[in-house]
Amino acid sequence: MFMSAARVLVTGGGGQLATYLAQLLPAETTVAPARAELDITDAAAVDRAFAEHAPAVVVNTAAFNHVDLGESEFARAFQVNAAGPLTLARACAAADAMLVHVSTDYVFGGQAARGPLAEDALPAPLSVYGASKLAGEHLVRGAGARHLIVRTCGLYGSRGSAVKGGNFVRTMLRLAREGRDLRVVNDQHCTPSYARDAAEAIVDLIEAEAEGTFHAVNDGSCTWFEFAQEIFAAAGMKPSLTPIPTSEYPTPARRPPYSVLATDRTIAVRGRPLRHWRDAVRAYLAELGELADATD
Repeated sequence: MFMSAARVLVTGGGGQLATYLAQLLPAETTVAPARAELDITDAAAVDRAFAEHAPAVVVNTAAFNHVDLGESEFARAFQVNAAGPLTLARACAAADAMLVHVSTDYVFGGQAARGPLAEDALPAPLSVYGASKLAGEHLVRGAGARHLIVRTCGLYGSRGSAVKGGNFVRTMLRLAREGRDLRVVNDQHCTPSYARDAAEAIVDLIEAEAEGTFHAVNDGSCTWFEFAQEIFAAAGMKPSLTPIPTSEYPTPARRPPYSVLATDRTIAVRGRPLRHWRDAVRAYLAELGELADATD
């Protein structure tokens, strides 16, 4: 099998997605340095990593993913999300390595359509973050390297996102335990996805030597309010939870009102979809020891 012999370099080591990838990929041929060990915006550091590890596959999970901060730190957002992937793509082209670049549903949001968005749907980002990730996609495609671009959505996993102070699931559980009255937007439609499931799909796509653009999100769709409802139902909690429109929760960056991603191409390669988002959140809660059914 391809993955059993290929040397794999995973950037952004220690992050949600990279943690699961490191667990799923062959340990003896996989390295996952953290940002302190490999800054993808540093061309010399990237060259050293290629010289040391000689990767056949590079999976780029490193990103500037603080959506709101991107509105004021746009130069940094583009440096990490666009220039960094270009540096990796050029190194991959020179080494004849495959670049797997992780992108986001935030490249969409401004379109009028209200149906699952295919990989070739016209992007329409609403934020600096989304624009910087879209720029990264374009630069990767144009760099001449063999590449696989995988868009995900609303990832949550065991470690949480360090820059965001956790993830949506953990934040909801914490706020509920603090006795907060929770108000969650009910007019943003997407598919929050378990990072373990996205990682499994990425490994399957690499194993199949797929190239081009794919979507790796859990099956189905929901609003963030519906997601919160499912979290609390699965955890056996009944906090005060109120649906609100986005207009009542203003943020520096605009969020996509609709960014549900179609996964037909990924299903065609894998032979199956990722599990439904409701099953995925229950699996994550079980991983955390928070699933009510597991303790009854």
